[in-house]
Amino acid sequence: MTERRPLSVAIIGDNPRTIDDLHSYLESAGVASLASRMLAEVSSLPSATSCAVLFPDELDSGDVVRRVLALRLTRPQLLLVIVTSMPQLFRPAFDSDGHSLLPIVLSRPAFGWAILDAIREHAAEVP
Repeated sequence: MTERRPLSVAIIGDNPRTIDDLHSYLESAGVASLASRMLAEVSSLPSATSCAVLFPDELDSGDVVRRVLALRLTRPQLLLVIVTSMPQLFRPAFDSDGHSLLPIVLSRPAFGWAILDAIREHAAEVP
């Protein structure tokens, strides 16, 4: 049986309450996490980060798509969870590139437990 690495989640969005609440929820569930309101930080996530949760609705959609596509190239094993009420704006970032994990797209609003369940369900795909 192969041992999975511990989950470490980065949470990125513009709404402080949303990211702080998810950060607190994940920490209380025993999942290491960090929260940021800076989309630019997604390109410099610690190597131990196994998942990034993005709340892109309040962010510039073009910037989100560019950064997600770049992240999928540089960190193909990083599990991406995108929580949005407007998935059509970010569609180019979701398409298969044949090299990286497909992002998980959750409809907004999504509760902390639903986000954590999605992460844990797909964590088996992450080496």
